[in-house]
Order: sequence, then structure tokens, then C-alpha cells
Amino acid sequence: MSASSSAAVADGPSKARIALALSLLLGLQPVTTDLYLPALPQLTHALGASMSMAQQTMAALLLAFGLSQLVWGPVADRIGRRPVLLMGLSLYALASLACALAPNVEMLVLARFVQGLGMGAAIVCARALVRDLYEPSEGARVMAWGMTGLGLLAIVSPSLGGAMTSLAGWRAALAVVALIGTAVLAFIFWRLPETAPRRRRDATRPGVLVGNLRRIAGNRVFLAWALLTSCSYAGLFTMLASSSFVYIDVLGVDPSAYGLLLGSNSLAYIAGTFVCRRWVQRHGPVGAVQHAAFLTLAGGAIMAGLTALGLRSVWAIALPQLLFALGHGVHQPVSQTAAVGPFPEQAGTASALAGFMVAATAYVIGLWLGVALDGTVRPLTYGVGFWSLVISIVAWTLVRRLPRA
Repeated sequence: MSASSSAAVADGPSKARIALALSLLLGLQPVTTDLYLPALPQLTHALGASMSMAQQTMAALLLAFGLSQLVWGPVADRIGRRPVLLMGLSLYALASLACALAPNVEMLVLARFVQGLGMGAAIVCARALVRDLYEPSEGARVMAWGMTGLGLLAIVSPSLGGAMTSLAGWRAALAVVALIGTAVLAFIFWRLPETAPRRRRDATRPGVLVGNLRRIAGNRVFLAWALLTSCSYAGLFTMLASSSFVYIDVLGVDPSAYGLLLGSNSLAYIAGTFVCRRWVQRHGPVGAVQHAAFLTLAGGAIMAGLTALGLRSVWAIALPQLLFALGHGVHQPVSQTAAVGPFPEQAGTASALAGFMVAATAYVIGLWLGVALDGTVRPLTYGVGFWSLVISIVAWTLVRRLPRA
């Protein structure tokens, strides 16, 4: 462990508090998407929005989320994690309230864009603070604990969103997101100190920034892990962004039952984070994701294969998706931590670039789904099947060539 990391661990907050902070910060992502999804068909009808405009409420969030990270990351390297978190979370809470009050779909798209700007700060700083305090292997285990908490929020979010939508309408569901954002802001304000070992005053200078981005983007360790992160989230996002229309509109599932189905995916994801901690210790980060790729490929192949055979049912999608979610629970903690690992002095910038790749991929998928959703299950099942194949190829080729430590 480096001297700066050792000092940070000795003087900084406990692992339990860091894991809780990670759970809350990273958990904003499923809160922002999963809690929102059960309300999406209802708000689409209530606001008279087209399918493409409905997908824009997700696409705008992801566009802002991705672009903002390229700004927040270097700024966090320059002024520290805590100021960026407080600014970003304040913006997130205000934008979430604006979403709940939006009078039309155009204003909702705008509010979701601003919401994405704030969420970008939370995710960038969450990944960076792990690198501030821990070396990559230990950081992967701590990140796995944080993502277990994320999984718990991902369980609660769709169920809560479905219940609120059924009982009080889509505005009530979106108001809950604003309350959660405010609660996370309060926790960070009161309980999380600064974690950056030192400030880099030149981090935002154009020449230095461009040089750092080029060095990070050209690093084969970063590229392999960031690509795995992006592809794994791409598979998950394909399911998330299309599932409310497929389950509710195509298969006739009630919004509250749909929330429970998403919650079951989160349980599988949590199980994956427990498996992750064991496999990282036993096989190392590289070996862990290679094992997980078998789960991922099995889930995607079964789902796509059942569709090709003409089997159209809730369980033909939901059960294979559990295998994909289990693998996702291994891929994400390892790849998010390992991508930032080679850059302790530019952890914010490296985290930002990895996050931008994830968001850009999801943004393109959102645009594609706005055109591809055709009243069948095929965009969801074939989409997840495709990404499961890509994930496995990345894990068994690019990642396999990396050092196993």
C-alpha cells in the first residue's frame, strides 16, 4: 500500500462508514432509474408523451450524467471530493423536486438533465474516494460492500416506485426521489470528511487535463476494465430502460408486481457482491470476472434463446435475468475499482472518464430503444443476450491478459 493510502486509512473514516457512504452515493443511480421506471408508463400517458419522448427522459439523464463526470472528476482532483459532493447533491435534490412538479414532458426532460448533472458528482467522487483510501485489491472488497448497500436500495426502489405510482400517482414516486437525495446530502454534510490525500491545483488546466485524459485513455489496464464496466452496465440498462414497457404494457404486469420483479434482480445482484468478495480473495480481480462471465453468458443466452423459440412469458425473462444480475454483482465492484487503480494522483479524472464511457454507452442504448421498442419482448431479450456475449468476450480476452494481482 502506498504511503498516502496508508495515511488516509489510518486517519480517515472507518471502513463501515465508507461502505455506507458508497452505498448512498452509488445508490442514487438505481434510485434515479429504478424508482422512476414503474412510473414511466403512467407519466407517459399523463403528459401525452410519445415513446421517443418517454425514452428521452432517460436519455437526457444519462447524457448529462456522462458529460458532467468529465467536469466533476478534474474539479474533484483540484478542490477535493467533499465540496464537489455537496454541490452536486444539492443540484440533484433540487432537480429531483423539479421532476415531480414538471407540467409537461419537455420540462421533465430538462429537469432530468439537471438531475443527471448532480448524480455525476456523486458517482465520480464515490469511485475516487475508494482509491484515495485503499489499494485496488482491498478497494474492490470495500466497493463490493458498498455495492451490497446499493443492491438493497435497488431492491427497495422499484417496489417503492411501483407502490407509490399505484397508490398516489407518478408525481408522488418522483417526490420520493427528491427526499432520498436530500437525505444523502445531509449524511455527506455531517458524516463524510475530505478523503483526497492532497489537492492538485493544476488538475483543471487545459493542457494538464488533456494530457491526463490521453494518458489514462491510452492505458491498457484502464481500457480493459472500463470497457468491462461499460458493457456490463449496458446489459443492465437495456433491461431497465425497456422492462417497464415490456412487463407492464406487453405482458400485462401490474406496476407494483413489476417493482417486485426488479427487486428480485437486486437480490441476485447483492448475492453477486458477496460472491465477488470471496472470488477476489481466492482468484484475484482478473480471475473473479472470468468466472462471473459464465453466469453472465448463461443468463443472456437462455433469455435470448427462449425468445427465439417463441416462449413469451414473464418468467422466460425474469429467471435468466437473475443469472445476469448475479454476474453483474461481480463485474461492477471489480471493474470500477480496477479501472481507477493505476491513477492514485488522478483518481477523480480516471473515475470521470470511466463513468463517461458507461453513460455514453447507456445513452446510445436509450436512443436505440426509443426506436426499437415494438410491442414485443425482443428488444429486451435480444439486447441483453447481445451484451452478455460482449461482456464474456471482454472478460476472456482483454481482461485475461492483465496482471492477475
